[in-house]
This record gives sequence, C-alpha cells and structure tokens, in this order.
Amino acid sequence: MGQVTWQEVTMAALVILALALWISGSSLVDTTTVTLIVISMMLITGIVGWEDILNNRQAWNVLIWVATLITLADGLNKVGFVTWLAQGAAALLAGKPPMVVMVILVVIFYFVHYMFASVTAHTTAVLPVMLAAGMAVPGLPVRVFALLLVYSLGLMGVITPYASGPAPVYFGSGYIPRKDYWSLGAVFGLIFLVALLAVGAPYLMAIYP
Repeated sequence: MGQVTWQEVTMAALVILALALWISGSSLVDTTTVTLIVISMMLITGIVGWEDILNNRQAWNVLIWVATLITLADGLNKVGFVTWLAQGAAALLAGKPPMVVMVILVVIFYFVHYMFASVTAHTTAVLPVMLAAGMAVPGLPVRVFALLLVYSLGLMGVITPYASGPAPVYFGSGYIPRKDYWSLGAVFGLIFLVALLAVGAPYLMAIYP
C-alpha cells in the first residue's frame, strides 16, 4: 500500500480530535459544530475537495429528507399533538380489562414512533404519559407494563428510515430502496411487536406475578 502519506496522518489526527471533542468536550462544543469543524479542516488541508462533497448526492438527499422529517416530528411534539393523542387514547380505554388496556397502550406507544425521528424524544414525550395512564388502571401490572414499554423502544428503530440515529445511515447506503424500506420496516416492526407481546409479556408476567 506504500508509505503513509501526510494526508492520512492529518485525517487520523482529525478523527482523534473529533472523538476527543465528542467524548469530553460536549459541554463546550456542540457535536454538530465538531463535525463542521472537522469537515472544514478536511477541505482546508486538501484531504477532500469541494467537488467530492458536492458529488455525494445520496448524502445530500438523506440530509434534506431526514432534516425535514425531524423538524416535522419535533413540531408535532412541541405543539402537544403526541401528548394529546396518547391521553385521548388512554381515556377511551377506561373500563376495559387491565390486560387489554396494557396491550393496547403498548401497541399505541410502539406505532406512535412513526411521528418521531428520535427514540430519545419519543421516550421523553410519550413514556411518562403512557406510564401515568397505565398506573391509573386498577389491577394493571405496572412493572410488566413499564418493561414492555421500555423493551419496545429497542425494537421500533426499524420501522422508518428516520426512526433512530443509525436508520438514516442505513437508508442512505442505497442498498434498500425507499419503498422496500418502509414496507419491510412495517413488516419486521409488526413481527417484533407481536413477539414482544406474545412471548415477552407472558414471560414477564411469570417472573413478576
């Protein structure tokens, strides 16, 4: 492969700088700013050219597309739509058997993620509402309910191209077409949810009677 070039040494130094700032400098420098600084240094040092950045059409496509969806999801959360939806759904379940309420609330919590571009934002906005709704139902196993909600957070990242942080990267690779990504996300998301409720719920009920 030949000798190590100065561009490779510079690139390695920039990677180390970015990692150091992401790990220990987050209180001083925003993570997005760190990325912009490193990219700027790569341009200044000639490691990459501006044409290289412009020619990466897939990256620009993902940036514009996902940024729009993240903004829309954040807007729905800020205006209180998601909280209103969750509270309304919980109110409609009044008087139903506790186990039925638990299953329906988990399903609602899971599919509401279509409105979010971040698992963290989903957890912050919806999890407290769902827990409060479940705790208000007499006889509902709160510990099992809480665990099912938390476990579902680890499964819902597959349902959309913006469902979690890594999702846009996978989608941006172009390996899976957009239509297939949405349809496969829905299919596998449903499989995971059914497995959680059909296997996970009885198991949790057995160990936390």
